[in-house]
Amino acid sequence: MKGSLTELREELQYDKTNQCVQCGYCLPVCPTYTTFGKETHSPRGRINLVKMVGEGKITDLTVLEEPFNLCLGCRACETACPTGVEYGSILEATREALVKRRTFSVPVRLLRKALLKKVVPSSKMMNFTGHSIWIYEKSGLKKVAQKSGIMKKLPYHLGTFEKAIPSAVSPLERGQAPTEIKAKGQAKYTVAFFTGCIMDAMFHRINQLSMKLLSEVGCQVVVFPNQTCCGALQAHAGEMTEARHLAKQNILAFEQIKADFIVNNAGGCGAMLYEYGHLLSNDPEWAERAAAFSAKSRDISQVLVSCGGLRHRQSRNGERVTYQPSCHMTNVQKVTKEPLELIKSIPGLQFIEMEQADMCCGSAGIYNIVNYDASMQVLDEKMKHTQEANSSVIITTNPGCLMQMKLGIEREGLSHTTRALHLIEYLAESAGIS
Repeated sequence: MKGSLTELREELQYDKTNQCVQCGYCLPVCPTYTTFGKETHSPRGRINLVKMVGEGKITDLTVLEEPFNLCLGCRACETACPTGVEYGSILEATREALVKRRTFSVPVRLLRKALLKKVVPSSKMMNFTGHSIWIYEKSGLKKVAQKSGIMKKLPYHLGTFEKAIPSAVSPLERGQAPTEIKAKGQAKYTVAFFTGCIMDAMFHRINQLSMKLLSEVGCQVVVFPNQTCCGALQAHAGEMTEARHLAKQNILAFEQIKADFIVNNAGGCGAMLYEYGHLLSNDPEWAERAAAFSAKSRDISQVLVSCGGLRHRQSRNGERVTYQPSCHMTNVQKVTKEPLELIKSIPGLQFIEMEQADMCCGSAGIYNIVNYDASMQVLDEKMKHTQEANSSVIITTNPGCLMQMKLGIEREGLSHTTRALHLIEYLAESAGIS
């Protein structure tokens, strides 16, 4: 028992729980604590549960399941923590330990394996997904499905998210996507663009606009065909072995060129790429290579600002704009100033700062699918502050946040007065790029 308890402590990152002094600075910034009001749904409460397991005071690990499954993983507690608790490491380790010990039903096990190991990491399968969405829209099936009411019967409330899915691009357009775009004028940087899995399948247009904007400011842009999913969705689901496998694939792919930066346009993906060094820190063969990869990782807003920003061709004429930042950009990558600088550089707009802007919107990877009710409670709180801003445009920097805010707009009946856009979409509009 003594030996097994020692192993369990190591597995759960028990030593890192000792950094927590239970001060409570994390409580007011934690979305699940402020929404549900339970200590077990706060960072210090979750840490205390892990501590008790590590000390043998709790022997049934299923006690950890609800508190850790309901955690959004926004990492706001790390930003607020005065003692530097590595909550993200504890969260990852605990979820991995719980998944190892949990017996999933056959359908759930097969679905997890198919989605996380076969579909999402495969560019062919994600392209097929994008093509399928386009066919679904253009064939008239979408209208038939909506009129029939079948969308309301889909599991996990998937039909609810349909309105938030952007219009798909045609297979022809997808197939003609360039793998390299030359810099306009003298090249300032050579950047390797990370397309992502969900981003390229469902937000392909934003990816193309991203590369055009990078070219506009003086970047030589290269897209690698061998790149794969960043691993964030797998990590959220406790499949850390698969996340590490994908990280190694990406490192290997991006080592093929001497790029100045590896650029992404999704806060969640960017945070994962940024943490490859941490993810593979205990792997002697990959630790140094992972750290080098992470050192080159940049959000697109950082590169656009570094290149001097964009030349805007359109004035927004008093348009009221607010910004919902990505939690992972703020709390993991620590990218906070650049998106605001780009937004405020657009002539004519009226920027309205959202109250509690740094509070999570409730998207968090696949959280709003597997924990729909909890996610909607968090979203409803976010929409209160969004409406107080009284803006006509909500800008985000992450695909999950974008869909969640679109869903929030629908839930509040604001679709005729308010639109949600990715930062790249809004910048491209003002710069006259399509």
